[in-house]
Amino acid sequence: MAIDTRQLLSQFQGLTFDGIGSWPLLPRLAVWMMVIVVCAAAGYFLLWSHQSEELDQLRAEELTLKDQYRAKLQQAINLDELRRQKELVSQYVLTLEKQLPSKAEMDALLSDINQAGIGRGLQFELFRPGQTSLKDYYAELPISVRVSGRYHDLGAFAGDIANLPRIVTLNNLNLATQRDGGLALDATAKTYRYLDEEELAAQRSARQQAQAAKK
Repeated sequence: MAIDTRQLLSQFQGLTFDGIGSWPLLPRLAVWMMVIVVCAAAGYFLLWSHQSEELDQLRAEELTLKDQYRAKLQQAINLDELRRQKELVSQYVLTLEKQLPSKAEMDALLSDINQAGIGRGLQFELFRPGQTSLKDYYAELPISVRVSGRYHDLGAFAGDIANLPRIVTLNNLNLATQRDGGLALDATAKTYRYLDEEELAAQRSARQQAQAAKK
C-alpha cells in the first residue's frame, strides 16, 4: 500500500498552537515525540553533567588519597630510620654507663688503679683522691698520684690505666729524674661515675630554685 506523502504533509499546513487540541493525529504525535526527545535529551544532559561532577570529585579525592599515602609512606620510612638511630644511641649510652661506675664501685676502681702501678713494679709515693665534682649527668673524681720507677714501666702503667674497663684519664703529666737515676711521674688521674638518684634529685631541685629566682 503506497503512502500519500502530500496527504501527510497537508496535515501540517495551517496549524497554530492555539488550536493544538484540534490538530490531526499525526501532527500531535509528532509534537509529543519531539517533546519526549527534548525531555530525554535534557534529562540525559543533566544526569551526565551531575555524574561528570561526581567523577571529577572522585578523581580529586583519589589524587588526595594518593598524596596522603605517599606522605604516610615517607613518614613510616623516616620512623624506621629514627627508631634505628634511637637504638644506636641507646646502645651507645648503655656502653658509656658500663664504663661509669656507681658510687659504691669507686673504691674498687681506686684499688684497680693502685694495682696497675704495683703490677708494673712502681712505687706509689702519693695517692690522694680529691674532692668530687658534680657535673650535669656524672661526677668527676681527681686523684693526685706520684709514682716512681723505670721509664718503660711508667709507660706500661699509663697504658694499663687507659685499658681499664672504667674511664680513667691521666692529666697534668710531669716526668722528673730522681737522684738515684730513676723517674718520678706526677699526674692527676681523673675517674668518673654516674650520679645516684639522690644526687640527681638534688640537682633538679637546685635548677628549679635557680629558675624560680630568675622570675
